[in-house]
Amino acid sequence: MSPPAKSGFAVGRAVDWNLAATLGGKLVRPEPAATDYTRSQVIEQLTESARASELPVRELTGLNEGGEIPEARIVNRPQWIRAAAHSMRAMTGGGHDGDTKPGAISGRIAGAQTGAVLAFVSSGILGQYDPFSDGGGELLLVYPNVIAVERQLRVNPADFRMWVCLHEVTHRVQFRANPWLADHMTNALAVLTEDAADDVTQVVGRLAEYLRDRRSVAKGQEPEPNSAGVLGLLRAVQSEPQRKALDQLLVLGTLLEGHAEHVMDAVGPAVVPSVAAIRRRFDQRRERKQPPLQRLMRALLGIDAKMSQYTRGKAFVDDVVSRVGMQRFNAIWTDAESLPLPSEIDEPLRWIDRVL
Repeated sequence: MSPPAKSGFAVGRAVDWNLAATLGGKLVRPEPAATDYTRSQVIEQLTESARASELPVRELTGLNEGGEIPEARIVNRPQWIRAAAHSMRAMTGGGHDGDTKPGAISGRIAGAQTGAVLAFVSSGILGQYDPFSDGGGELLLVYPNVIAVERQLRVNPADFRMWVCLHEVTHRVQFRANPWLADHMTNALAVLTEDAADDVTQVVGRLAEYLRDRRSVAKGQEPEPNSAGVLGLLRAVQSEPQRKALDQLLVLGTLLEGHAEHVMDAVGPAVVPSVAAIRRRFDQRRERKQPPLQRLMRALLGIDAKMSQYTRGKAFVDDVVSRVGMQRFNAIWTDAESLPLPSEIDEPLRWIDRVL
């Protein structure tokens, strides 16, 4: 998968990605204590579970990505950080290692900031399908985080590992069965990260107007940081094409996550005996209130918006599939025009009327 082609400034070339990966690996939180036997066991089970999840996911979704079942890559937190930095470099126009050299000072500052963000995220992510990795896509499973969460939830380890794999393998099937999805993402990212053509005074004017509106709504009270507020601030300084691109990425993310959640619950009872207990405890964990600093970080990084994607996306997929069945639902993967509009995520009938 080649990086998005853009004219002018590419955000990927403004970051020292090697520094981001190196510093992120140094800042990462310590992994949960585990014996060599436990580490070996979880790596082996995740590898096998990722392989075993593929056929049930294909059968339920009707998305056939071909006969081959690719092997998942089982990684620790620093390895995930390095893989994520490499992927972000590619999808934001930074090329491959050694292709470009960012400005000495600005690039290192941006690299340090990116490394700190990756270190924060690395302790919570269970798995990720990376459609932008070398070779056309790779499924990563972060085994220390799987160990940490299954201990926290006190669930059957083998069942939980299979449950996680069902979700992540669904993402692999989505992208491999529909290669245009990765291009759709890169095109939207290219618009979102390009240098704004607007005059600086126009950007400042939009930001000032946004802040005035926020103060009017809050009536002098300081609102609690949340992802909706951060997204609103982001929109305030974006051009209209950038706002549209952001909407496209948010809707696609909501669909992909909701579809994976639907598959987890639909396939789960047949292959994960304790799926009901796992789902109940996992959802309780998602809803748990975080300390103020943690809430701020989650808002700034869009993690709360990600949680909303799971809920809203699953409700959309559940509703459409219950009405028209999975085969007709799969019209959603035809092309970019078949994807839901932002207004349709919470009103699935509007998508059915427009597309089906």
